[in-house]
Amino acid sequence: MTRNYLRCAIPIAAAIISMQPALAAQSYCPNPSHGKPGKVPADLAAEVAAAFHIDNAAVAAAAFVRCVGAKVMGCYIGANLDCDKADTRRTLPGATAWCRDNPGATNIPMAATGHATIYQWSCNGRRASAGKAVVTVDAQGYIADNWQEIH
Repeated sequence: MTRNYLRCAIPIAAAIISMQPALAAQSYCPNPSHGKPGKVPADLAAEVAAAFHIDNAAVAAAAFVRCVGAKVMGCYIGANLDCDKADTRRTLPGATAWCRDNPGATNIPMAATGHATIYQWSCNGRRASAGKAVVTVDAQGYIADNWQEIH
């Protein structure tokens, strides 16, 4: 009898444990204030860490979550990654200053444009010029590739 009990109990326990992240996401996303990026709550930290292959300390320091409908989306700030709204402006003070100092430059670095711009920038003489969009913006206005669904 004990063996039969254990055969049933182990799969049930595994199923309950695997459901906990889904339950955490379900309890997080009904709140309308979670539509904007916020620090990762403790009950979602392990899932965010697994999604980005980082440890919990990195999650606490540089990861964010937000809800898109019932989905929890995560973002981890890294080299050239921004979790804030995309910058869709076609005039940037930093780009303008760069072109004054580097007229005719074929590329303006992100140090001058910021990491949230969606355009490729160059200098037309001393004037900054926004070229083609090089990233996709999601329906909420964030750089789509910087965010992924957290399961």
